[in-house]
Amino acid sequence: MAELKIKKLFYGLIAIALFIITGCSTTTVTIDRIDAEEVLSLNSDADIFQYKGVIYKTNIDWVEELSLTKDIQIGEIKMKNDENPDFKDEMSNKLPIGARIFSTKERGDILIVEAEGEIKKYLAIVEG
Repeated sequence: MAELKIKKLFYGLIAIALFIITGCSTTTVTIDRIDAEEVLSLNSDADIFQYKGVIYKTNIDWVEELSLTKDIQIGEIKMKNDENPDFKDEMSNKLPIGARIFSTKERGDILIVEAEGEIKKYLAIVEG
């Protein structure tokens, strides 16, 4: 009888330990996204595009100074929208349709776009 109580106590302690461990390891960090309307309201001449729900912006001084390596092509501009701030993925206000979007080897928050022989660096615009 005492052996059965010890087993129940042992399994109960294991269950509590697992509950505590999994409960403590599920911390989630969220980043609020800024939409095209917000970016364009701050600078109506901003050169932006949207990729996977995130707005990317170019002509940021410190980003331009970075030495980045173009990695794989991850998309291309499929729509141009220079009148309405309601953006969809792979839509730009300045880039031409067909501009190719590449990831970079060094940073996940910067994409490189190649269009008409020109290469531009775009930073993901997010609220922290």
